[in-house]
This record gives sequence, structure tokens and C-alpha cells, in this order.
Amino acid sequence: MKRGVALDCGWGRLVFAQTFDDPHDIIALLGAEQAGRRDIAMYVADPHVLVSHAPGELFIDPSLTFRLELHRYRPRRNVVPGVFVRKMSELADADEINRLYAAHGMVTGDTELMWANQRTPTFTYLVAQDERTGRIVGAVTGIDHAVAFDDPDNGASLWSLAVDPQCTIPGVGEALVRVLAERYIGRGRDHLDLSVLHDNDPAIRLYTKLGFRRVPVFAVKRKNPINEPLFVAGPQESAELNPYARIIADEARRRGIQVETIDVESGELRLTHGGRRIVTRESLSELTTAVAMSRCDDKLATRRIFQRAGLNVARGRLAGDPAADEAFLAEVGEVVVKPVRGEQGRGITVGVTDPDGLAHAIAHASTFCPDVLVEECATGDDLRIVVIGHEVVAAAVRRPATVYGTGEHTVAQLIEAHSRRRSAATGGESQVPMDETTIETVRAAGYSLDDVLPDGVALRVRRTANLHTGGTIHDVTAELHPALARAAVTASKAIDIPVTGLDMIVTNPAESDYVLIEANERPGLANHEPQPTAARFVDLLFPATRTPPRAWNPAPPSSSGTP
Repeated sequence: MKRGVALDCGWGRLVFAQTFDDPHDIIALLGAEQAGRRDIAMYVADPHVLVSHAPGELFIDPSLTFRLELHRYRPRRNVVPGVFVRKMSELADADEINRLYAAHGMVTGDTELMWANQRTPTFTYLVAQDERTGRIVGAVTGIDHAVAFDDPDNGASLWSLAVDPQCTIPGVGEALVRVLAERYIGRGRDHLDLSVLHDNDPAIRLYTKLGFRRVPVFAVKRKNPINEPLFVAGPQESAELNPYARIIADEARRRGIQVETIDVESGELRLTHGGRRIVTRESLSELTTAVAMSRCDDKLATRRIFQRAGLNVARGRLAGDPAADEAFLAEVGEVVVKPVRGEQGRGITVGVTDPDGLAHAIAHASTFCPDVLVEECATGDDLRIVVIGHEVVAAAVRRPATVYGTGEHTVAQLIEAHSRRRSAATGGESQVPMDETTIETVRAAGYSLDDVLPDGVALRVRRTANLHTGGTIHDVTAELHPALARAAVTASKAIDIPVTGLDMIVTNPAESDYVLIEANERPGLANHEPQPTAARFVDLLFPATRTPPRAWNPAPPSSSGTP
């Protein structure tokens, strides 16, 4: 067996502790960890002894090790539908892998090094492609121990499994793990190991389902800022906060800002640094005036402000006179009906085309607010632009909840599976409600909840793209057309609001055409990773703690537009 083996994986070094004779050599390696990287000493025989030599520098990783005995592996009867797993085949794949890492808050890798690693037999980088779109939606890394250090146990290991949080295809993670396992079976390896955080229940369920079993193998890491959540227990109330408040609390604490939770349920925090104290409710803070908040709350007022600023808005009217409402519908052909006040898509009906539907939609919206707005239905992508301090920080296309047929499952079963995936990806914030709106949307497409959806058929089950009702969000910050960015900044200045999410309907985020729909005074910052929304928000609140600026920057004309 080779001695003193440490592999650079791009995100950090993997130190195989069983190849070192002196534990002080492992300590020295971990002590030389580069900034922004995460080194891991794996297969540490006596982790408590190793840590005792440098208790101020090292800690035992709170992860569990699972092992799949490859001779016991049982292949899946059918391949996972809708996804194709292949090896990384070009440098651009490494960029996409990093995009997935960033979406999960993982340490990204050196793409050139990853590409060089891929060309050796030691590393195997697999990516999963959505067969419908060609987009990479998952990735996993394998390391062959027999090649790396002549492992007498003839093993291999799995690292950095990541699936796009917005992916709607079930089984992507399973497909990646299975293909990797089958590749090592083909090489004649004995087992496949992996390390997973002790509280990552969805991943543990997947691995257990595939036949992995716990083994007494331990890892040691260095106490660095990236690993801090693993060795420093945060306040209990921080874990209870919703994702939109927690991302702000975590960013504030990272900078040494004192965080006091005022109300867990509403995500209300009191942040203190030096002599400055600010109360926030998620991304809403005391810096947003009551006037600015009321302008966002009242969609009619928002429309008037946008129009005076020279921005493009959809034609619309305040509902009230049935004859005039029907005349407007006849003039524009298709309308959106929404309560003048409200959020998260409640009470909105999209795609009304007949008088009966119009009356029903107005009555529905009026249960949320007595004033109802009828607007011309603009077609295109639903774009959210986050503006902080009158600078564009993030942009994302939001798509309505969509399920894909398997030829075996009913629409209701597919919706339930979609809701489980979206809930897991958003900390319980996103799922498709089984309400009348969902039933009507499915019925309008010619199906019922009990119908088996044919294999490969895509079915939108909600008309609006709200995250809270199962919608997905896809980062397009790098593609954003400068005209759209200018319109968003103009809108934020017109309302005089420091933090806002501007909703537009666009033909393409890389083109200049848009219709501005509304402004949100409390946009969900956690929905836009890897963009630095929380960092820019805390910059705004506490300029003295400001991190290097990273506001929106348009891609050059020759760019492919890939985030």
C-alpha cells in the first residue's frame, strides 16, 4: 500500500489516514488547508486520539459512514426514467457541477483540477442530464482506492452527491449512485463507502434503500469558518427559523453581528452591531418605510407608480362593473384576476377567457380582498429580480409546478411526489396544495387526479409560478438583459424601497421585452442561491461589516449565458 496519500479533489484534499504512520503528519496536512477549502481525513483509526493532539484545530466530523458491499448489490429492474447518467465529458460540465454544489451551500471546486482528475483512473465524475432539456441536474464523484493507494481492502468511495434543488425528476440521486456502483463492480471492487451528515435523513433513507449499511469509520476535519456549523452548536431558535430568516441570521452571526430571535414563527430578528440595532422580518427591515411597504401592498398604487416612471405594465382595470369587466375581457382576450392586496399567489386566477370564468375568478379573489384587479394576461416567463440598495443582486425564472408522467402513477400520486421533493428542497416551504385551483388546472388539461399520466407527458398542475405552491426557480442572473436590470432598478427607486423582488413577464431573460407585474417588499432571499442575496442584505443593514461587492454583472456578448 502506498504511504502518505492525499488527493486534491478541487474542493479540498481527501487524506487517507490509513496510509499515514505518524498522526502528526495528518495534523500538519490539515493545518496547511487552503482558505476556502475543506480537507477531510478519512478512515482515522483513533479519531479521539488524533484530535487530542490538536484540540484547538481539529474536530471529529459528525457524519456517519455507510458501506455498500458490491457483491450484494441488486440492480434496478428498470432505468430511472427521464434522466441520462454519463461521465463528465467537457470542462463546461465542471462549471455545471459547481453550480449544483453552490445551490446546496457546498464548497465549489477548481474546475481545471476537476477536469484533470477526470482524465485519471483514480477519479470518476458522473453527471445526470434531464433527457427533456439536456440540462445537468445531478452529479457525483467516485474515487478508486485500489488505484489511488493500492488499497488492500480493494474499495472505492462516493463523494459530493448533489441534485439540483429545482429538479422535478424523481430518482436522480438514485440513478447517479447506481451507475457509480455498477462502474466499480465492473472494475472488480469489493465495496463502496460514503460519508453523510448524521441528520441528513433523506440521503440516509436513499442509501439504506440501495443496500448501504453503517460501518465504524470516522473522519476528522479542521476547525475553519466553513466547518463552523459542524463543531459549534448554534442557538436552538436559529434551527427553528424558516429558511428565509435563517439565511439572514447565519450571515449576520458569521460577521459577528448579535442575533436575537424576537418571534420564531414570523422570522422576526433583532440584529445588533456596535451601536446600531435593526429589527428584521425575513428580508423586510426597518429601513423599508411604511409608505414604501403600502405601495407594494396595493397593486393598483404599484401600477400607477410604475406607469409614471415610464415602465411597461399590463393593461388593467379595477373590477366592479360586470359589463365593463366583460368588455375589457373581450378586448384583450385573456386576463389575470387578482386581489389588489395579497401575496404568495393567493386568490389569483390566470388564463380567464370567458365571462363565466371571469365572474367566478372575481368572486374568488374578493374573498381575499374586496378590491379586485383584472389585467391583460401577458405570455412568457415569470421572472423575479431581487434588488437590494437599488442594485440588482439576483434574477430567476419561476415556473409553475409541473409533473411528468411515468405511465404507472396517477396525477395525484405524481403531485404528492413532486410536493415531497419540493418540500425537502425548501425546508418545507414549497408544496402543491390539493385545492380547487389544482383540480381545475388539471381538468383544463384534460385529466383528473385519478388518471394515470402517460409516460413522458408534462402536466402543469398550477397556473401561477409561486414557490409556495410547488413552483420551481431557476437562476438566470448571468443571462439578464441590461434593459431588464435597468427597469428593475428604476422600479425600486420609484417605490423608494431598499429591498424588493420585482416580478416581470418576459419573452426571454436575455432579451429586453418585459411587462412589469408587481413589487414584493419581502422577497425570499433563500430562493436565489448561489447569488449573494443574504450577504448584500446584511451589507445594507450594517455597512461597516460589508463584504467585497458582488452585484449583478451582465455576461459579455460572447458568453453562452450559463450561470
